[in-house]
Amino acid sequence: MDVGGNSLASGADGKKRKVSYFYDPEVGNYYYGQGHPMKPHRMRMTHALLAHYGLLQHMHVLKPNPARDKDLCRFHADDYIAFLRSVTPETQQDQLRQLKRFNVGEDCPVFDGLYSFCQTYAGGSVGGAVKLNHGHCDIAVNWAGGLHHAKKCEASGFCYVNDIVLAILELLKVHERVLYVDIDIHHGDGVEEAFYTTDRVMTVSFHKFGDYFPGTGDVRDIGYGSGKYYSLNVPLDDGIDDESYQSLFKPIMGKVMEVFKPGAVVLQCGADSLSGDRLGCFNLSIKGHAECVKYMRSFNVPLLLLGGGGYTIRNVARCWCYETGVALGIELEDKMPQHEYYEYFGPDYTLHVAPSNMENKNSRQILEDIRSKLLDNLSKLQHAPSVQFQERPPDTELPEADEDLEDADSRWDADSDTNGEERKPNPSRVRREHVEPEGKGTDDMKTEEHLREVESTFAESTSLKGGNSSSTLIDGGQIKVEQGNSNKLFDQPTDIIS
Repeated sequence: MDVGGNSLASGADGKKRKVSYFYDPEVGNYYYGQGHPMKPHRMRMTHALLAHYGLLQHMHVLKPNPARDKDLCRFHADDYIAFLRSVTPETQQDQLRQLKRFNVGEDCPVFDGLYSFCQTYAGGSVGGAVKLNHGHCDIAVNWAGGLHHAKKCEASGFCYVNDIVLAILELLKVHERVLYVDIDIHHGDGVEEAFYTTDRVMTVSFHKFGDYFPGTGDVRDIGYGSGKYYSLNVPLDDGIDDESYQSLFKPIMGKVMEVFKPGAVVLQCGADSLSGDRLGCFNLSIKGHAECVKYMRSFNVPLLLLGGGGYTIRNVARCWCYETGVALGIELEDKMPQHEYYEYFGPDYTLHVAPSNMENKNSRQILEDIRSKLLDNLSKLQHAPSVQFQERPPDTELPEADEDLEDADSRWDADSDTNGEERKPNPSRVRREHVEPEGKGTDDMKTEEHLREVESTFAESTSLKGGNSSSTLIDGGQIKVEQGNSNKLFDQPTDIIS
């Protein structure tokens, strides 16, 4: 079923959308450490492209307020959040037991400003959900978010706090059903696990499967209990190209929208599924990746766009800039405007890059088998499950302020952007403000009571996890725990500037 999504020029997809864009100018200053492939500097590069393509003037640009402890603890365990708040590079050697317990150290290192970084990217995603809930925009964008591997009690795969789960919980205050779609090359395991036993959230993940981090996401993992058939996994092999990817994405997502009828959609746009990614092995072009955004936009359902993986950072910036244009309904010129990171994009200085000639290991027969299996699973769903009416809880209080981008950028030294991803943040320039929770009033108590009800839908799933050395898989109603999945997102640190 192909419903729109092919053109920005006409039809429902050609209609302009009100877009809220969340960006903190300091987010690009956080630094995971020498040789680590995750570089928050890519957000600053993306923002510079948006500015010089003239897209900021078409959006409501917002600086997210940091998520508070109580906001983060709506999903995460109190002791885990307390640990993230307290640990520093200087004190981590005194907390070795907790580092192991919370899986912090290798893929997920302790760095300066770690907790502020978590508060910032989570604040943008929850703030976007609040804007959508109020009807203040049609699409909300937070490219700093989308950290889909984080679990209730542990970090995983460069992710510490699961901003996606927190944003979905916010959306569930208003919408009966929320759809989560993940086009990162890695399985969206943290989000799937959180909502594995509920029919109010459907998760759909398109990912590389087979001897690849995090090792989950088999086509047979379909949800459990009330959530059976509400988890869809699309396992793919190396070299998938635009045509093959869309031969699955559009029919599957078209059927999902027809059957599930979500009130809101969260789309994780991890750019490590692009051709040439430093850690990836797919062969998607930027236009092929963005076609997923264009297609989901065409349904005219409130849409939250988030970032995620992406480790060839010049291509990440290209991709998220182009996809912001798609959200706005603005086609961008391929010739890149001059800007402070222009030299990153040589020698062609274009927005788009050609995919490679790598082999596509996804045969037509394999793709047809996957498509048939998933469409069959969708046919077993009851159409649009409803929930019992209850009083709507108050929104999370995350006020945002318009950001004067020129003033914000002027806070950095003139030479600060020349090699930003290899530069440690100046502690005096990393925002460490923390909004203290107010005393609990009647509204706070109602909110907590509601969230206990919502969280009960996925508590069973998260409680199945038996520590940081195991992952829970539920196959056809049979619970099994797969021990010792020790795959890492990256093995050998390098200092390649991507």
